[in-house]
Amino acid sequence: MLSSDDPLPSRPDRVLIAGVTGSGKTTLARRVGDVWGLRHVEIDGLFHGPDWTPRPSFLDDVRAFATEDRWVTEWQYTSKGTDAILAPRAQLVLWIDYPYRVVRTRLVRRTVSRHVRRTELWNGNTERGLAKMFSRDPEENILLWQSRTLRKWRERMPDVETRFPHLTIVRLGHPRETERWLRAQA
Repeated sequence: MLSSDDPLPSRPDRVLIAGVTGSGKTTLARRVGDVWGLRHVEIDGLFHGPDWTPRPSFLDDVRAFATEDRWVTEWQYTSKGTDAILAPRAQLVLWIDYPYRVVRTRLVRRTVSRHVRRTELWNGNTERGLAKMFSRDPEENILLWQSRTLRKWRERMPDVETRFPHLTIVRLGHPRETERWLRAQA
């Protein structure tokens, strides 16, 4: 596993961005796509259909873009089967492993901003509302979801390294490290 200061062995063509909800995966994916000229495929847009229903074609859509030569996407929906599709094709994983206070602040700011602005997200969906932030149902409450999955990638990364030894993994432990890493890639 590399740190933000380690040079990459080569410039990758297919990149996964891993991290907890609210860590900035989509933002980083867009920025990496801009720096390296990679197509950014927002995986949430493939998963969520109208009225937040899962799209039946989700895995087929993931398979289709994964066969392309150059892309960057968020590494999500692992329980839905994306590992077996994306990890064998990817070359680089950027793992956003920021402190709790950073990811919690980002998640609250993002959720409130989307709600106030009524930002359209994917397929006509908008933020579900601030009331859901305080729901007791962990499947609805994005704050509980983040807390419940906060350590998921720390627990998974040793297995990822074993199962997919071809992947170069860069751990980004703070936004300053991410900015330094991005500057080095430009």
